[in-house]
Amino acid sequence: MRPLTDQDIRGSFVNCSKGEAKRLFVPRDLGERVWEDLDFLGWRDPGAPDRTYLVAERADRGRLVGVALRFQPARRGLLQRSMCSLCLTTHPRGGVSLMTARRAGAAGREGNSVGAYMCADLACSLYLRGRKVPESGMRIEETLTLDEQVARTLGNLYAFLDKV
Repeated sequence: MRPLTDQDIRGSFVNCSKGEAKRLFVPRDLGERVWEDLDFLGWRDPGAPDRTYLVAERADRGRLVGVALRFQPARRGLLQRSMCSLCLTTHPRGGVSLMTARRAGAAGREGNSVGAYMCADLACSLYLRGRKVPESGMRIEETLTLDEQVARTLGNLYAFLDKV
């Protein structure tokens, strides 16, 4: 992913108003990110722990697409392990959470949303590359190359973004 600026990020959101995009929290460490290791940028708002944001560069559409998400922490009594629907990394309880996004346009204004189970820290790119290790200490070994795993993850992400 190419390095992004605050302006790039705020202008990319498809499921919130320009005013909401202007007010949302953007990470202050953008200049310190290792962009070549990221397939998308994801972060949580420290001032509103139920809010997360995701920005992806859509090569197939030639633009950035950002979505505001609501974070639903895992509930007690659920399975001991769960799997991210984007990168297929398994995590112990609490490592994967339901992220819901209000749909863009009239459907979103009517309250319609879509959801997916994702790594709670949105660090899928780092798990794929071994830059970050899940709390369990390992990922399921795959026969796919890194490029194939990245393509699968982006395909899963794009399918979710298309629903938004």
